[in-house]
Amino acid sequence: MNPENKTIIDTLTGSFLISTPRMPDPRFSEQVLYICAHSHEGTMALVINQPNPFLTMDEILMGANLSVPGKKLPSVYSGGPVEPTTACILFSSEYLAEQQLAVSSTISLSREARLLEDIARDQGPEKYLFLLGYAGWGPGQLEQELMAEGWLVVPADDTIVFDIPDEEKWQRAALLYGIDISTYDDVVGNA
Repeated sequence: MNPENKTIIDTLTGSFLISTPRMPDPRFSEQVLYICAHSHEGTMALVINQPNPFLTMDEILMGANLSVPGKKLPSVYSGGPVEPTTACILFSSEYLAEQQLAVSSTISLSREARLLEDIARDQGPEKYLFLLGYAGWGPGQLEQELMAEGWLVVPADDTIVFDIPDEEKWQRAALLYGIDISTYDDVVGNA
């Protein structure tokens, strides 16, 4: 691989993938994904705006025999179609887990059980998303999808990840960069 390709690949980690109205895969319709790893070996991302309607954070904690803090907990998210029973936590990096992947300077990812225990004791990260499953692409697969205009890639914003209501994330993530995603098909065409 030449150095130019390495630079392009490295820049996608920590970015958003925003599905466009041209997205051919209905599983990703109106979705915002946060890219956690992108290299010549492939890509791993998490859907950050698809709450799981069948499971709550209270149930996750009780199922792990942990106490439930006396405050409202965030939703459990369907992070993607790959390994839908695999759990991970995307969290603000002021919290330090023993085993974590620093996705950006402000957001990390972990599957560490102690993190869930700290959340139960109300000693976990200030902000987090608990996700089941992820989205994955093999080498070069995402790049092919990007050329087909099914996705937009934009720099990520922590506010979109943690603070914006899920039903607004898709449009708000695009609007941060001046894109009205609802009219995207009207202004994009092939020459």
